[in-house]
Amino acid sequence: MRYILLNKPYEVLTQFTDEAGRQTLKDFVAVPNIYPVGRLDYDSEGLVLLTDDKQLQHRLSEPRFKVPKTYWVQVEGIPTEEALENLRRGVDLKTGYTTPAEVALLSDAPQLWERSKPVRFRANIPTSWVQIRISQGMNRQVRKMTAAVGYPTLRLVRASIADMEVGALQPGKWRELTTDEVQALREDMAAQTAAAGTFKTPNKGTEYWPGGVRPASAKSGQNSAGGYNRGGFGGQGSAKNAGSTGGRDAGRSGTFNAKPAGGKSSGNSIPGKTGSKPGPKSAGRGAGRKPGPAGGGRSGGRG
Repeated sequence: MRYILLNKPYEVLTQFTDEAGRQTLKDFVAVPNIYPVGRLDYDSEGLVLLTDDKQLQHRLSEPRFKVPKTYWVQVEGIPTEEALENLRRGVDLKTGYTTPAEVALLSDAPQLWERSKPVRFRANIPTSWVQIRISQGMNRQVRKMTAAVGYPTLRLVRASIADMEVGALQPGKWRELTTDEVQALREDMAAQTAAAGTFKTPNKGTEYWPGGVRPASAKSGQNSAGGYNRGGFGGQGSAKNAGSTGGRDAGRSGTFNAKPAGGKSSGNSIPGKTGSKPGPKSAGRGAGRKPGPAGGGRSGGRG
């Protein structure tokens, strides 16, 4: 098994191929059959874990296994204590609330490498650095969090994954995990797997808003994770639930396909309006019957 930590440079995709010709992981890691655990945005920098250990990769990517990640975030302006506290307790991103985060305003900028494209500089607007540690993985979450409290992100660096730190690893460089690091990672996942044995899947109507209070701006059925409750953890539903609602919830979520194998919906079909002629089998079943009156194609279609 291979376990690799890469310091992903700015403007590099967290994948191995790209039809548009942008830089990918393949330009930096020439190791076959390994895949990234999770993603890191194209315009973000820092640690990415790659492995061919499919079991570990699955567990690290599973939402209910909380793998903490620490980010160093350069923001526009100097956040107030009120803004920092808002980040700590959870931010309303309109699509849902973020989970509580560990947040600290750094007194000094971290010692980092020069970015390939310098951050824009404005003489009349100061910048500052904030350290944010989260276990959640919503799309572009950190950027949305800082923007929501009034301090847009200018630069974003993932400094650590669990207890593995970027350290002196330079952009585009990678290293193998040590035996102790791999063991610690496996033990952590084993402990979380054991704890997950007592995990109960929320009911379909369960919501995750901080304090159990759903804000007035939230849409019906929406949860604080930014998705919609569909009968399972993290929005995962079941075929049973989809069937019991007649496919209504399935149609909205895009998770379920309530169509039969033939590809046409049968729940709201109108006889005689399908636009197709009865096939040979339909004709065969009607053999021996007396011809009906004009327009009897409908009964023939059902027969």
